[in-house]
Amino acid sequence: MEANEPGGRSARKHQAIMDAATAAFMAKGYAGTSMDDIAKLAAVSKQTVYKHFADKEKLFAEIVLATTDRIEAMIDLVADIPADADSLEKDLIRLARQFLTALTQPQVLQLRRLIIANADTFPELGAAWYKQGFERVLATLADTFRRLADQGLLRIDDALLAANHFSGLLLWIPVNKAMFHGSPQHTQSELHHYADAGVGAFLAAYR
Repeated sequence: MEANEPGGRSARKHQAIMDAATAAFMAKGYAGTSMDDIAKLAAVSKQTVYKHFADKEKLFAEIVLATTDRIEAMIDLVADIPADADSLEKDLIRLARQFLTALTQPQVLQLRRLIIANADTFPELGAAWYKQGFERVLATLADTFRRLADQGLLRIDDALLAANHFSGLLLWIPVNKAMFHGSPQHTQSELHHYADAGVGAFLAAYR
């Protein structure tokens, strides 16, 4: 059936609605976006939007949770640190730079702000996004740090806490600036500086 065919017209309309809704929610927020706005942006009728999504809340939820699929690449990244004492700092810096670059992309930061702004209205959705996304990355990072500790490269009692420390050292400055300013405030060279300095601080505490 057409609705189930990836290249079918129904599937294309579904994706067009998703893309339009994402753009509208990012620009106007959840409360400021109407289904009429989304239909116009998607170049479909309002009836078509409701045929694919029962209401605005379900459309918003699908958009938010669909982004957690992108986390798989990040999980592969943090799981792939070699157990090599001589290259540990270099490997962690490479990880930190990629990690920080991925999590400070403008659309990722916009989505973060959008979810936080609606956390009171949709607390379960925010919790699901965190659990299916960032929390999975932290758990994988904790497993990696635990493996490195078992092999004598790190000294760690609480691997999950160490994963949070590592992430916090990287993300605190650029993410907080972006949250309060409404857009990224960093250059790529600044991201590299935050990553390198964060790894230095982490290893000073945990190696």
